[in-house]
Amino acid sequence: MGPLTVTDTSFQKEVLDEKETYVLVDFWAEWCGPCKMLAPTLNAISEKFKGQVKVCKLEVDANGVTAQKYTITSIPCNIIFKNGKEIDRIIGHRTESQFTSELQTLLNK
Repeated sequence: MGPLTVTDTSFQKEVLDEKETYVLVDFWAEWCGPCKMLAPTLNAISEKFKGQVKVCKLEVDANGVTAQKYTITSIPCNIIFKNGKEIDRIIGHRTESQFTSELQTLLNK
């Protein structure tokens, strides 16, 4: 299935109102090379952590309100939310094993 696409309109419901799992939001843009390189990793993460981490993608150029609210100045930027609050931020490209390690650390707290 892969990551869920969210927008300025759906961000509140899909990310901030989520109470069951962590939510990882990938802030990206179509023109961003590292963002495109990260896409397969996020697809794998969404499968590997199904039921524990909800993976979402927000295209910053089309959803400037949310990107501005979270002061997205460099992409790819992945923000991890729990109960509507930002708890971690991963800026730049990471490997699948690096993402897995970061998420395992959060899940084991």
